[in-house]
Amino acid sequence: MFVLLLNVTVELGILIAATLPNKLIQCLARNPCCQMFDYNQALYKMLSLTDLERVSGQTQSTGRYDLRRITTLLHRLGNPHIQIPTVHVAGTKGKGSTAAMIASILSAQGYTTGLFTSPHLHSFRERIQLDGVPINASGFAELIERLWPEVLTMNAQASSGQVTTFELLTAMAFLHFYEKGADFQVIEVGLGGRLDSTNVVLPEVSVITSISLDHTKILGATLRKIAAEKAGIIKPHTPIVTSPQRPEAMGVLRKSAQANNAPFILAADECNVTPVSHELSSQLINVSSTWSPSYLSIPFLGQHQIENATTALVTTKTLIEKGFDISHDSIALGFSKVSWPCRMEVLSEEPLFIADGAHNPYSAKILQQAITEYIPNHRLIILVGLSNDKNISGIVDELAKGADLVIPTKSRHPRAVSPLHISKLFTQKGAKTVTTQSVEEATNYAFSEARAGDLIVATGSLFVAAEARETILNISPERYDFL
Repeated sequence: MFVLLLNVTVELGILIAATLPNKLIQCLARNPCCQMFDYNQALYKMLSLTDLERVSGQTQSTGRYDLRRITTLLHRLGNPHIQIPTVHVAGTKGKGSTAAMIASILSAQGYTTGLFTSPHLHSFRERIQLDGVPINASGFAELIERLWPEVLTMNAQASSGQVTTFELLTAMAFLHFYEKGADFQVIEVGLGGRLDSTNVVLPEVSVITSISLDHTKILGATLRKIAAEKAGIIKPHTPIVTSPQRPEAMGVLRKSAQANNAPFILAADECNVTPVSHELSSQLINVSSTWSPSYLSIPFLGQHQIENATTALVTTKTLIEKGFDISHDSIALGFSKVSWPCRMEVLSEEPLFIADGAHNPYSAKILQQAITEYIPNHRLIILVGLSNDKNISGIVDELAKGADLVIPTKSRHPRAVSPLHISKLFTQKGAKTVTTQSVEEATNYAFSEARAGDLIVATGSLFVAAEARETILNISPERYDFL
């Protein structure tokens, strides 16, 4: 009964935090093996808050996002977020990859570098990293225990609403980086930009990667509206580096930069980056500039990753121009060592199995283009699961192109769409489908059906890509329904 109640309260995010956690603490204290549960106890507390990532996107709006809560919480902690040089990264597609590249370059130079990203693949700890290493379980739990009294105090006052899970995570990251003596922090926006809880930093440079339609129920139904939310990270007199954008989005970004007297830097205008060659898990690119190595190896496939690399390069150039020391060798090493799983990641070679978290029509289109360009002439098996806050029909339209077999499935995430619904949409496009009820089942079925020379791609959601990765690499994930 106790476990069942925990299941329900964690999923709904409505538990009153001062009741059952104390019972859990008392239970663990009587257990001589209780320390192994400290991290789970911390997760339980954190997930008792409102978790906007796990509720349906249909019920959200910008009204649920409010910078007053994170500002107050960080003030109570001594404002650690403004003590460290910062790179702030927003965008619809590529912001995580770009942030990871920038952080890897800074670490290669010898700067102790914090990286805050979302969502995670297998553990919340992945979201808070120092020099590519996730915070350990005890450190994560300790941060929650230290911040919990502040959260309870703020929630009791409720002057600007209840602290959310993501806001707590954001504060934890800032405090962790500050206390560990980070020289830099690279902060990825969670959602949008203007009202995202990360938008309290005073960055050295702001970055906006490719903007496309996503989270339209929250950010707006047009590129102009979404771009306006992303442009909210632009700060007065602070350089803004942007990836190529569609004209309606670019116009919004330019106007915002002008209003803030912010130097506006188009990454593609600063250097020309072209592909040279590629292997299964990496590609060699040529950079025509005087401030970067001529050739760089990046462990990602796809023209879109060349675009992300260009944006990361120009961001690095901007930091150099501001006086930060970053050598050619560090740029080359940083690119070669960057790790960002589930972005056209090869999980198996026989048969060839790739995981990619394409989660909107644009990213699904880019994935299909990358497959055609980099891994052509394969019978294509697509393992796909989708979330209910996405443009489902648009994603299906793109993924159905060239698919020889589609295996609809669902992740463990509460926003996962019914596989039967996905199957129906693909069938309407003329695709052959076999429906499964879990990613593990779908992955195993794909392997059983694959013939020599076939390509299997797990996509449609980062959660699906992550669970396929867990199945193939035998990774034990965190299971929040158990807490």
